[in-house]
Amino acid sequence: MADPSAKLATAHENWNERWKDATSRAAWQAPEPLVQALADRMRERGLSRVLDVGCGIGRHAHYLATQGFACVGVDASESGLAYAREQASGSRVRVDYRVGTFYDLAFPDLSFDAVVAWNVLYHGDGEVARRAIDGIERVLAPGGLYVGTMLSRRNVQYGRGREVAADTFVVDGDPGDKGHPHFYCSTATLIGLHRGFEVLDLRDRAQTPGAFHWEFTMERPASTRC
Repeated sequence: MADPSAKLATAHENWNERWKDATSRAAWQAPEPLVQALADRMRERGLSRVLDVGCGIGRHAHYLATQGFACVGVDASESGLAYAREQASGSRVRVDYRVGTFYDLAFPDLSFDAVVAWNVLYHGDGEVARRAIDGIERVLAPGGLYVGTMLSRRNVQYGRGREVAADTFVVDGDPGDKGHPHFYCSTATLIGLHRGFEVLDLRDRAQTPGAFHWEFTMERPASTRC
């Protein structure tokens, strides 16, 4: 039986083409401040193993590896991973890059001390996001840290195009990734999806004018629910 998530989580098809272009890659080189702050928090807690979900061209996995952490990056884009591997090799930085989807993490339970999922979890509908977040909780060790983003309903793109599921829109004919499903959420929905985590930092920030994203750092509690 076909995986229903695969029918909606298709934005990697657009990104696979964009990552082939140097101009497109240029805007995605520097690590985000929350990821840089994650490195400090990991050191304070003595954490070492990091998973970068939807790693793209590897900017966050590469940065964290330079900070001394053991990093794995997973993405569905072959071209993005090829560039990431090339950069790691040229810099003599060790990162384990693997092909895979963000909603089906092929790792054992409790494999990582920290997870980064930047601008990836909303590429589908609410069910795809829930599946991805549950997977992050599964592979993250108790006491582990999680930095990620979700699309806010304040985003100027919310409501634009064709609604294919609740709060999920496709802009038919859009040459960018908005031609693929994008899921937007409220505060309550965000917290509900992350019911297994404690929120350490949460903000609704415009990454570019009008492009509001939830940006957060969360913790999987040392004492977890059953």
